[in-house]
Amino acid sequence: MPAVAPWAGIGFGLLAYSIWGFFPLYFRQLAGVDAMDILSHRAVWACVFVGLLLTLRGQWAKVQEIARRPRHLALLALAALLVGSNWLVFLWAVSQQQVVASSLGYFLTPLVNVLLGLWVLNEKLNRLEWLAVGLAVLALINEVLTLGQLPWISLFLAATFGTYGLVRKQVPVDALSGLWLETLAMLPVCAVYALWQAKTGHLVFAFSSPSTAAWLIGAGILTAVPLMAFAAATRRLDLATVGMLMYINPTLQFLTAIQLFDEPLQNARLVSFGLIWLGLAVFSLSLWRKYRVRR
Repeated sequence: MPAVAPWAGIGFGLLAYSIWGFFPLYFRQLAGVDAMDILSHRAVWACVFVGLLLTLRGQWAKVQEIARRPRHLALLALAALLVGSNWLVFLWAVSQQQVVASSLGYFLTPLVNVLLGLWVLNEKLNRLEWLAVGLAVLALINEVLTLGQLPWISLFLAATFGTYGLVRKQVPVDALSGLWLETLAMLPVCAVYALWQAKTGHLVFAFSSPSTAAWLIGAGILTAVPLMAFAAATRRLDLATVGMLMYINPTLQFLTAIQLFDEPLQNARLVSFGLIWLGLAVFSLSLWRKYRVRR
C-alpha cells in the first residue's frame, strides 16, 4: 500500500467519477429503451471498443496471459457479475426517476469500502471510522422509517460497487485487458436475454432510429472509458483513497436529480443524506489524519 497516493491514480479516479456523475443525464436520453436492452448494448459495444483499443496497442498477448490463469479469470467473471448487476439496477433507477436513491447508494459506497477493508482485508478501524459507520447505520434506519421498507436500490448499488472495487483490486491485470475480459464475460448472459426476447418478437439489437443507435453505441464507449480509468485508479490507490474520490459521482447525481429532474426530496430523507454527509466528513477527517501520519 503506497504511503502517498500517486497523482496518476488520483487523476484516473477523478476522470472516472466525473463521467459516472453525469450518467443519469446521458441515459435519460434512452428513456424509451428497456434497462436490460441498454445493458446488453453497453456490454457489446464496450467489448468491441476495448477490443479495437487492444488491437491498436498490440496488447492481445496480455489477454492471452491472463486467460491462462484460472483464478484471475474467475475473479474477473465475478467482477463482471457485480458491475453488470450494478449497471442494471442503476439503469432501472434512472428510468423510474429514482436517481436520488441511486445517489444515496453511491454516497454509501465509501463506507462499504471501510467495512470490506475490515471484514476481508483485516484492516483496523479507528474511532472516527467507527463513528462514520454508525452514522451511516442511523441514516439507513431513518430511510426505513421514512420509506417503510429497506432502501434496496441504495443498498444494492453500494454493496455491488464496493465489492467490485475490492475484487478488481485483487487481480494484477492492466485496465484494458481486464475490462475486455469483464465485458466478454457479460456477453453470454446478454445473448441468452436477446434470444429469449426474440422469441417474443422483440429484437434487442435492432435500432428504432439513427439517434437511438448513436446513443446506444455511445453508451458502450462511455462505459469503457470510466471503467478503464477506475481500474487504473484501483491499481494505484488504496480503497480509502478510492472511496474519497467516490464523493464526486453521487454529488453530481444528487444535484442532477434535484435540480434537473425535479425528483422530490422529503425532509425526512434529507435527514438521511445529512447523516451520510456527516459520516463522510468524519471519515474524511480520519483519512486526512492517516495521510499526515504516513507523510
